[in-house]
Amino acid sequence: MAGSPDQLIAPISYLSEKETHPETLIFPRSSGRETIRPKQEEHLVSIKDLRRECEAINLENQGFELIKHQTKIRNLYDNDTVKKYYYPEMAQFLKIHLGAEEVLVFDHNQRSRTRADLGEVGMRYPVSAAHVDYTRNSGTKRARDILADFGKQEYESNHLALINIWRPINGPVIDMPLAICGGVTISTDDLIESPIKHFSENSDEAANHAGTIYSLRYSKSHRWYYVSEMQENEVLLLKNWHSANGSGVFNAPHTGFKNPKASENTKPRESIEIRTLVIYPN
Repeated sequence: MAGSPDQLIAPISYLSEKETHPETLIFPRSSGRETIRPKQEEHLVSIKDLRRECEAINLENQGFELIKHQTKIRNLYDNDTVKKYYYPEMAQFLKIHLGAEEVLVFDHNQRSRTRADLGEVGMRYPVSAAHVDYTRNSGTKRARDILADFGKQEYESNHLALINIWRPINGPVIDMPLAICGGVTISTDDLIESPIKHFSENSDEAANHAGTIYSLRYSKSHRWYYVSEMQENEVLLLKNWHSANGSGVFNAPHTGFKNPKASENTKPRESIEIRTLVIYPN
């Protein structure tokens, strides 16, 4: 079922009700090992086209928003270029857009099924499991660690937020677009703490990063959105956590999903996501 012009009927992958010990082990495709995720179950849901409502939806009232932004960076697959030029470009953009005191960019990932299958180091598949990148506790710890890494501990008492910036590398995105669940429709009971471990090509036994995320259990109250044919001059802002003195919606679960409008010949999605710690003025 495809739905109407302003929405889709499509499957969203939720945490299975039968899963009692959810844990995710993420291996890069080039390592030759398969990523291990908790048991999932798909639910057909209505996914509204955000283009129809983007002016009414923002980080404060739903935990995400769509914005036009043309990057000056041509090669978003070159990690050195991304860190040297894309990080400061997007930090400045977000600082101005949110009226932030400072924006610290601390991580990124690129997703491309084609490049991952070719064995490119670090390349990942799109995620197809509804989740939030941090929990209340893991977000607090991550924010403190980032401030320490950047020598910015003087901002520990400020309003802080962990916000991702998601962008297509090649548009339009039709295959595996990003779906975002309106944060105001989420109950705390829907969010299940789930350990996650990231492994690199050279860390088969010991994870190079470990933390805790939220997996999402199904509720018929959830309201989902996506951006039809999203282009590379557009970005989605995704809130994953804010500090105790933060405001508005706390987070917005998200996932890639199988678009019923995609054909076998649809080009695979390619995207980049950077992770930022936003420091608001006191």
